[in-house]
Parts: sequence; structure tokens; C-alpha cells
Amino acid sequence: MVPAMRRDAGRDPARDEQLALACVRLELHDGPRLRRRIVGLPIGLRVKRLPPSALQAWRELERETVADGRIFTLERSVAVSPVDGEPRTFHRIDSVDWVQILPITADDEAILVRQYRHGAQRITLEMPGGLIDEGEEPATAALRECLEETGYRAHIARPLGAVNPNPALFKNLLHSFYAPDAEPESAIQNTGTEITEVVLVPVSDLEGLLVSGEIDHALVAATLWRYLSLHRRR
Repeated sequence: MVPAMRRDAGRDPARDEQLALACVRLELHDGPRLRRRIVGLPIGLRVKRLPPSALQAWRELERETVADGRIFTLERSVAVSPVDGEPRTFHRIDSVDWVQILPITADDEAILVRQYRHGAQRITLEMPGGLIDEGEEPATAALRECLEETGYRAHIARPLGAVNPNPALFKNLLHSFYAPDAEPESAIQNTGTEITEVVLVPVSDLEGLLVSGEIDHALVAATLWRYLSLHRRR
């Protein structure tokens, strides 16, 4: 049995409810790589297309790697403004795509993890997630990360869409999923730099954790708000 901390030992029975899903294709950006199908929109939810932008993309002249980290590289890029034709220098972080997943038990408890984040230099409350391995599908990576970081096995990863972490700095995508009926299977596979602690949270408590700021990881918050929004609209 995987050790876990429960926020609410005595709670209402699990809701027998699943999201009604439909697929809508949105053109998020110019360019085939960033055209993503947003999956998980409920039936009846209307998505309005905005008028096209009059802005033009900058033309890149050169690019070089100036630093190589363990999980990303820092690039220096020179690009020409479409307005005045002048070249300007940018710095950009390059990484493979990421995944995160919201596993949910049969008792309607979200399986979250606490871990130390050195950027913030504190313990944070998050969802399991990580880097996509070469040749790995996002859903497969999400299920793998779930098992590694929580010890819970989920058998299906249902997509919640993909977002760019910060278009000013990143060019990769974060693919998000949720997984019903996750079950404990094995011990957490901690590593030298990644040590996690499982926390079981009733799904009904997630909104409070977001509003209070106890969950303040922006990408985790974005995925949880999307899940909660879709869940309510059913």
C-alpha cells in the first residue's frame, strides 16, 4: 500500500459521474506545430473563433545555444521586427514537451504530490508530471509519471488539452490529462533530485486549495481549473 496523507478521512460517497467529452479543433497559433486539438470540451459548450490578427511574426536571422542544462537549453536568437526592420536579440528556453496528470481514485480523491522545488526553494503541492521521453506519446508519458511519482497505476489518460507554459520564453507544450479509477500498486520511485509525498484530496476540495493559494503552481492551477470547469458543465 502506498503511504498517503488524507485531508478528509470521513467524506461523502464518490460521485458516479464522468465528463461528457467532445473534440473541437482550435487554431491556436500560425504554424502546424502549435495547432492543437483541445479535447475535453463538453457537449453544448460553444467556442467562438476570434478574428485573425493583423500582427506579423518576426523573422529569425540566427540562433545559438548559450547554455545547456540537464532538462533544457538556453538559446540566443536574433530576429527582425516586421514593423521597423531592425534586428533584436531574444533569449529562449528550449525543452521537450511536458506532461501532467490528475489521477483520481474510485473514492473521488485526487492524487496530488508534495515535493521540494529549488526555484521557489520550498515545498509545493502539485500533480504528478514530467518530461516526455523520446518517441513517447504524451498519454503514455503521463501514465508513466503517475506511477513513478505516486505509486498509483492509472489505465487510461483522458486529455484536457495542451498549453504553452509561457510563450515569451518557452516554445514547448504542456499536455494535461486526468485519469479515473487510479489504484495503488507500488512504492514511489524517488530519484536523487525528485522526492515526492502523496496527498489524497477529495475532488470537492480542489477549488478551495486553488482559491486559497495552497496550490500556486501556475500550470497545475490551469489544468485543475480546466478540469473543474468541464466537470461542472456536464
